[in-house]
Amino acid sequence: MQWVKRFPSTDCTLPTANCQEMYVFDYQKRVRYSEIDQMGYLYHGRYVDYYEIGRAEMLRALGMTYQEMEQIHRVMLPVASLEMRYVRPAKYDEMLTIRTTLRQFPTDKHMVFYVEVFNEAKKIVNGGRVRLVFVDKDTTRPMPAPAFFLKLLLPFFPEQSLQTTLPEQQP
Repeated sequence: MQWVKRFPSTDCTLPTANCQEMYVFDYQKRVRYSEIDQMGYLYHGRYVDYYEIGRAEMLRALGMTYQEMEQIHRVMLPVASLEMRYVRPAKYDEMLTIRTTLRQFPTDKHMVFYVEVFNEAKKIVNGGRVRLVFVDKDTTRPMPAPAFFLKLLLPFFPEQSLQTTLPEQQP
């Protein structure tokens, strides 16, 4: 099961409204037997995979896949840095919610995803952030966030539509 939340969720014309723009995506995944250690806990190295699942499914919900970005638009998104913290163990067969949040509209060559993993009791298990770099697949050089991608995010960052001049669309 997956769902998308769009923020702001309040009427931003009200003076008391808390209108932080962001894009939040939740995806549920069950801990499989092949992912646990001898204690029956999700192996610590698997959280990197869960972070990637959250990002990939978030992009898919926006209408774009990593494969399309690489093959059609010739844009790659390698990981530049990753930080995470372990709060409590996730257990075998537990349904986890991977919450992936884009808090800021990408304004340069970087994009930062914040990830939180919750257990069935809605308690945080793990959290962190991943910074990705937009890279031209043909030159392998960093590049500004491409216009086709920024257009997908504009509905979730309406203030940006007033402030942002999108780069020219690549062929």
